Amino acid sequence: MTQKQTILGRISQLARANVNSLLDRAEDPEKMLDQLIRDYTNSIAEAEEAVAQTIANVRMAESDLQADREAASEWGRKASAASAKAEQMRGGGDPDGAFKFDNLARVALGRQIQHENDVRTTEPAIAQQNSTVEQLKDGLTQMKTKLEDLKSRRGTLVARARSAEAQGKVQEAMASIDVMDPTSDLARWEESIRRQEAVVQGRSEAQATRLEDQFAELETSGEDAEIEARLQQLKQQG
Repeated sequence: MTQKQTILGRISQLARANVNSLLDRAEDPEKMLDQLIRDYTNSIAEAEEAVAQTIANVRMAESDLQADREAASEWGRKASAASAKAEQMRGGGDPDGAFKFDNLARVALGRQIQHENDVRTTEPAIAQQNSTVEQLKDGLTQMKTKLEDLKSRRGTLVARARSAEAQGKVQEAMASIDVMDPTSDLARWEESIRRQEAVVQGRSEAQATRLEDQFAELETSGEDAEIEARLQQLKQQG
């Protein structure tokens, strides 16, 4: 098994991995997630290198294939030209010259067949390599998506674990205090806070009352001014 096939197998295995099932069976989900993140990160790096190498090999093979195609065409043209020249000489009464160019045509045809065989052999191999590249790319995409999901889930898991730990400490601290005991420091502090809140509320209501009285005076003053203004208009009309 080649290194490329091994990496492809690992990509397929990781891409199909049921992360939820793995976490459910893990004694320490956080450590399991850290290990999975390392596995995915390392495999992605190896797979990217494998993809790059495979693409480079495919491009070189495609270049060679194109060269074989062009060479086959070129030798075909040379064979056709030599055969035509042979017929021309044969028609001109030069059988030796015709024989010579027929032989040249045969050589050119042999080269053409050789390059055509190379093309037929290379084309399926290149198609297979391109298929492998697409599989590697698809696997890479799936792995990168899963890697982002794993990183996100790890952050959420750590936050939840820390929150649970903090809540546990608070509950332990609260359990050591008898909140129902009116003589405890906590009860006295609560009563003091309630009194402060009541005083603040009382001051707020008192200020609101004074403001309402002031606005009422303004409204009354405004009405009196309107009455006086209209009275003056009546006197002027009279």
